Amino acid sequence: MKTTTEKFGVTPHQPSLWTRADALKVRADDPTTTQPLVSADFPVLNNDVFIWDTMPLRDLDGNVTSVDGWSVIFTLTADRHPNDPAYLDENGNYDILRDWNDRHGRAKMYYWFSRTGKHWEFGGRVMAEGVSPTAREWAGTPILLNDRGEVDLYYTAVTPGATIVKVRGRVVTTEHGVSMVGFEKVKPLFEADGNMYQTEAQNAFWGFRDPWPFRDPNDGKLYMLFEGNVAGERGSHKVGEAEIGDVPPGYEDVGNSRFQTACVGIAVARDADGDDWEMLPPLLTAVGVNDQTERPHFVFQDGKYYLFTISHTFTYGDGVTGPDGVYGFVADSLFGPYVPLNGSGLVLGNPSSQPFQTYSHYVMPNGLVTSFIDSVPTDETGTQIRVGGTEAPTVGLKIKGQQTFVVGEYDYGYIPPMLDVTLK
Repeated sequence: MKTTTEKFGVTPHQPSLWTRADALKVRADDPTTTQPLVSADFPVLNNDVFIWDTMPLRDLDGNVTSVDGWSVIFTLTADRHPNDPAYLDENGNYDILRDWNDRHGRAKMYYWFSRTGKHWEFGGRVMAEGVSPTAREWAGTPILLNDRGEVDLYYTAVTPGATIVKVRGRVVTTEHGVSMVGFEKVKPLFEADGNMYQTEAQNAFWGFRDPWPFRDPNDGKLYMLFEGNVAGERGSHKVGEAEIGDVPPGYEDVGNSRFQTACVGIAVARDADGDDWEMLPPLLTAVGVNDQTERPHFVFQDGKYYLFTISHTFTYGDGVTGPDGVYGFVADSLFGPYVPLNGSGLVLGNPSSQPFQTYSHYVMPNGLVTSFIDSVPTDETGTQIRVGGTEAPTVGLKIKGQQTFVVGEYDYGYIPPMLDVTLK
């Protein structure tokens, strides 16, 4: 009997492991892997909305794409409520931090456009109210399919449950701007199965989101990355010798890290249009290390597969830690084995003096990294902060073999296109 992977002409694989030994090598504030400080006087893209996860329009090969000279980004977006009594403190002042912390419950997909790859103009909602089947529209990927302007938006429909879905529409351009039309029919694709990927029934704190479809540069097949957790009842996972790795004496105790079960999931399409998918075993697991490997994505360079993901300090397991930011792994083939970049996996972390300054980084094939501003201290003690909800400065990253280096810093929200498509 053929295995799931063999049915689709895919070589069976074992997940690669991000081990506790790898994580012990993480070092905050290394200048080669630390994002430059974000100033507290940062500009805000739009004072009426918060934005966070940013998703540039791209093709299936990963190239950031403009259309008729217009760059387009999609963002998770929520209205700000400066006059809502629910977000006023006892003195009647706007509690922006409380409003910001509540944003996930009302997240919707919006789009923006620009002639310059920065200075983004507000486009509005991608889908009309009521089109998406759940209360929240969480992150995913917009794919430009052709020169007719057709776009597949893969995203995560959340509450109730968490389902990977897609909706097809078109991008329309004029001399004055960009419109998104026809995003009216959402197609559910798949959910966590409980055998490879943890379900909500197995763990109320499970994650299953962030679809990132791509065409494999070697076999030409259509695949999708996503964030998941390793299947099994919460607390039942074993952190064994393989998950621990080669640790020095005194570091064998894993504490309660069995609750950390993050993985990078992968699925293969049964059809050319990406309407029918089969989940495969995870590419990478972080059992005993971390509980979140969010927004996984690839950069294909020098014949190698560079796998990037984002994670938090608070989602690390007992006895290991690292900054909020980008973590990465590299392999010579799609199904690995993957080894951590820079020996630890850390690629771009927040500085310890501003541990929450940015998040949701996205590494583009040109080496530029976009992210959003979360919160920046406004005093030396760090007790006073300024909430962001806007684009962070773009960072330049050099990727060389199994190492990465921070080599530049650019304007806020600088996301230049790698190619332009003229619509017919």
